[in-house]
Amino acid sequence: MGGVALDTLLPPRCLSCSTIVPSQGTLCGECFRGVTLIGSPLCHRCGVPFLHGGQGVPSGEGAELHCPRCALRSPEYGQARAAYLYDAGSRRLVLPLKYGDRTELAGPIARQMAHAGRELLERADFLVPVPLHRRRLLARRYNQAALLAWKLSRLSGVPCAPDLLRRRRATQPLNKMGAAERAAVLEGAFRLAPGAVAKLQARHVLLVDDVLTSGATVTACARLLLGAGAARVDVLAAARVPDPSLADGADLPSFRNALDHDATADDV
Repeated sequence: MGGVALDTLLPPRCLSCSTIVPSQGTLCGECFRGVTLIGSPLCHRCGVPFLHGGQGVPSGEGAELHCPRCALRSPEYGQARAAYLYDAGSRRLVLPLKYGDRTELAGPIARQMAHAGRELLERADFLVPVPLHRRRLLARRYNQAALLAWKLSRLSGVPCAPDLLRRRRATQPLNKMGAAERAAVLEGAFRLAPGAVAKLQARHVLLVDDVLTSGATVTACARLLLGAGAARVDVLAAARVPDPSLADGADLPSFRNALDHDATADDV
C-alpha cells in the first residue's frame, strides 16, 4: 500500500528519459527499443557479440565460437560477459551512473548484468570491482563498479570484496590509445590489499566493471589476481564496446592480417 501511495504521489519515471512508466526502475518502450542486450551469437571467451554465427571461429570444443582475436590469442581471464552493447541507448544509462550521480541506476543495470553473467556468478567465490584511484574516487564520491558489484552481490548471494584490489596510481584516459599503449600505461597500476593473497588461493574471482572496451584494464587486474593464486578470473561488465573488425562489411582475412602486425596486443 505504501508503494502504491508513493507511485501515486511520485509516478514512476523511465530510467533514461523520465517519461512516466508503469513501474519503478524500468525503461519506457521507446528507450527499451534503443538499447541492445547482448545475447547469442557471441564469442565464448571475451563475450563480444557477432552479427551472425559465421563471424565466429569454431573452438574445437563442441559448439563454442571464438572471435578471431581470441582464436589467435586467448585472453588471460577466463570469460567475459556484458549486459548491453555500448551504443547510444546504453550510454544514456551507463554515463549518468558513472559521471552524473545517478546511483539509482546501479540496481536496474545490475539486474541485466546478473542475467547476462548468470553462469559466471554461479561459479564465483566473490566479486571484485575494478578500483578507482583515490583522487578520482574523492572527486566522484563513489566507484560505479563497486556500486554494481554490491547490487550483484545482493541479487546473487555471491560475497563482494570491494577492497581486495587497489589502484596504485592514476592513469590517463585510454580511449585514444592502441592495445600496446593501454597495456604499457596500466603496467603496475594495480596492487593487492594486505591479506589478499591468502583470500585468493584457489578461488574463482569475478571482476566487475562498467564498460569493457579493449580489455586492457581487466587484463591487468586478472594478471595480478592469477599471479597471487586465484584459480580463475572472469569478467562481468555493464556494457561491451563492439569490435569494429566485426562490423558489417569487415572481413576476416583483413582482421587476421591486422593482428599479425599487432604482435604486442595482449588484450581483447
